[in-house]
Amino acid sequence: MEMHPFVAMNGIEKSFNGVPVLKKVTLEVERGEIHALLGENGAGKSTLMNILGGVHQPDSGQILIGGEEIKLANPHVSQAQGISFIHQELNMVGDLRVYENMFLGSEIRTRFGFLNVEEMCRQTHEILAQLGVSIDPKEYVRNLATSYKQLIEISKALLHKSQLIIMDEPTTSLAEHEVSRLFILMKNLKKSGVSIIYISHKLKEIQEVCDRYTVLRDGQLVKTDIMQNENLEVITKLMVGKSISQDRYVHEHEFGELALEVQGLTSTGLFKHIDFTVRQGEIVGFTGLAGDGRTELFESLFGYRKKYTGTVKVKGKPVHITHPRKALQAGMGYVPKDRKENAIIKDLSVIHNMSLSSMGNFERMGFIQDKKEQEQFNTYKKALNIKVHNPRITIDKLSGGNQQKVIIAKWLEAETDILIFDNPTQGIDVGAKQEIYQQILTLAKLGKAIIILSSEAPEVMRICHSIHVMYHGEITARFTGDEASEEEIMHYATGAKREGEKIG
Repeated sequence: MEMHPFVAMNGIEKSFNGVPVLKKVTLEVERGEIHALLGENGAGKSTLMNILGGVHQPDSGQILIGGEEIKLANPHVSQAQGISFIHQELNMVGDLRVYENMFLGSEIRTRFGFLNVEEMCRQTHEILAQLGVSIDPKEYVRNLATSYKQLIEISKALLHKSQLIIMDEPTTSLAEHEVSRLFILMKNLKKSGVSIIYISHKLKEIQEVCDRYTVLRDGQLVKTDIMQNENLEVITKLMVGKSISQDRYVHEHEFGELALEVQGLTSTGLFKHIDFTVRQGEIVGFTGLAGDGRTELFESLFGYRKKYTGTVKVKGKPVHITHPRKALQAGMGYVPKDRKENAIIKDLSVIHNMSLSSMGNFERMGFIQDKKEQEQFNTYKKALNIKVHNPRITIDKLSGGNQQKVIIAKWLEAETDILIFDNPTQGIDVGAKQEIYQQILTLAKLGKAIIILSSEAPEVMRICHSIHVMYHGEITARFTGDEASEEEIMHYATGAKREGEKIG
């Protein structure tokens, strides 16, 4: 190993509009090392990596690559130095084909100057095969699932033969077998001398695949150490500045009347024979593995999908919801798992994103009453602890956790009684998770009927009164939160056991 690290960032400082974001941060990454970069949303991780990726320039400090000081003036310079940044918010062009996204900005041409489509397709297929992915290089990206888009981004970094790959929450949209495949690939890259900076809130993954870790908090370096045998509770405390309880947050209590009844709901190829109820003040969880049908089930209930049969009752009255507007009229709200694509309008302000579903409440004679809208915003900003200095900035400037809180506030403003959360803490740090859990508990105490969809068994065990496990579009088990275990949930989520083997 070289005497100096492959990348060294020394004394990095950065402020935005006079607000310090990074305060003399140091980060060193060795060649052939998988290094975890940890911290809450807003800790400065993304800003530090954007500096390394050439997106931002530091106010002070130095960056050394291979022992030589380098000024990373823009992303092209960074890429030329062998650095690739795979962002959490994927930078794919949906209207281009897979191979066009792979070679965007570095197209291969024939000696006559024409695009060499055949060669670009061949290399794309070859790189994707390393990840065990079978995708037609000529398929349009817009037609692909988010997990495949994530794998294409990773493949693009491999295509450029990067020496340092920054991975920001790379497993958020991946199924369990895809995560395993990614980890094998990362370990192979490590053996070949490639360095990886790995950003994730899934600490068990960090422990499994990373060699060392660095923790940032409030823009400052807290600690760098080896990962081997490190206690995850200690790391969590370093990240948030306090201990985080892993105990169950909910306990059985008296529920109100039935808010939602579903009987025999079926949609060919997606889900079948779905029965469940949710009462006022109850938190009901749905979990399983990728492809289990739970997202499609609740997209149908909310009117995103129209072709289904069965009976749905809201507060005892039969409804057939064929459009999200009808769902809203029935008192239902939906927080989707993909914030960027389905929940926010990134070029719209924070305050207007919050008001979208209840704009009529602020309208008078065709005009929006700004003062009334601002007062309502201030109410939910305080109630949900939304961290934003100026509500008129675009929502894409907020951290993932604060964006999620704005989405929750949007449905609360609309006075919904049934709230569906699809992976509510996806890509959110442990501190923000606790806040969202507490808000969900508060909503339940206020009599809201809550449905949580989550791929993480510990999450539904911690926050839900009852749990439904799904496999291939069917409910295979039902548990109370107190009786569920990760092992049992996994048995039913993989189809190893069926609902008939357990009285639910």
